[in-house]
Amino acid sequence: MTNIVVSCEIALVTDTYTPQVNGVTTVVARIASVLREFGHQVAVVAPRYPSRAAEAPGELRIPSAAFPPYPAIRLSLPQFGAVARFLDPFEPELVHVATEGPLGLMGRRYAKRRGIPLVTSYHTNFPQYARHYGAGALEPLVWKWLRWFHRPAVLTQTPGEAVAAELKSRGIGNPIVWGRGVDTAHFNPGRRSAGWRRWLAGGDDTAVVLHVGRLAPEKSIDVLMEAWTATHEGAGQRATFVVAGEGPETRRLLTQLPWVRQLGFLDRGKLADVYASADICVLPSKTETCGLVALEAMASGLAVVAADAGGFRESITQGAAASWLLRTMRPDLPRRYFRL
Repeated sequence: MTNIVVSCEIALVTDTYTPQVNGVTTVVARIASVLREFGHQVAVVAPRYPSRAAEAPGELRIPSAAFPPYPAIRLSLPQFGAVARFLDPFEPELVHVATEGPLGLMGRRYAKRRGIPLVTSYHTNFPQYARHYGAGALEPLVWKWLRWFHRPAVLTQTPGEAVAAELKSRGIGNPIVWGRGVDTAHFNPGRRSAGWRRWLAGGDDTAVVLHVGRLAPEKSIDVLMEAWTATHEGAGQRATFVVAGEGPETRRLLTQLPWVRQLGFLDRGKLADVYASADICVLPSKTETCGLVALEAMASGLAVVAADAGGFRESITQGAAASWLLRTMRPDLPRRYFRL
């Protein structure tokens, strides 16, 4: 039997992309890469970042400005004409809008005006984010916006069953679960490095406790700080605490927990080495639709202690790791924060 591969022209529109580091960027960049590996033609519309001067082939970079409350987030100017001039010669057969920001809005508008099938993705729990940024009263308006935004889509891709069920219950799009995957050739225990461990912990018998992600209110940084403070008091030199990431809460975390090692955002190679060289990954965020970092940590051989919420419930099986952490480091660590 002969396999037949049909090449398609796909427009991928996103409000976050390389070189920015976050879970959505990782997923969207991987989608573009895999589509091309399978012989499809992909045109990407994404923000232009100060650290990236030139566009790669098949890309349109739209000028962007820092979002004042959170400068790491870039908002692109709504330039529909530029998007249309870029995509019209490409003649896309499908428009995939990955985010609900200004560029996503341009991709949605382009698909509707040209009569091209539209697929959307739902990566980020914006209604919960509104609560964390003191705008909980706007949550109904956020849901209303999401219903309007995803309504024209033939499919709305979601990372898990719980997210898909919530979107369906709220009348948002036509949600389907397409899940997440991790490159286990890249994230694997074989990358464990004695050099990294000595640099991070100073001793082979010291547990390396790791958190990976943005240091922002929606990531439950207060919970992380309280839990790590209690554990540090009980564990002493038996544990070292490491953060790979940065964000608006970085200064506060390092001021209150000066013994934490903060590595900032790492490239994918160094991040894989750090994962494999750690022992425990702690992820207290309750807003994750998937929690890609948990999958990467587990693929790297780590025990994961995570909030009993969101996408973590579908990717983490309750086990002995958290109990071991509590028993050996701090028996009175507040148990309400973690899946045990």
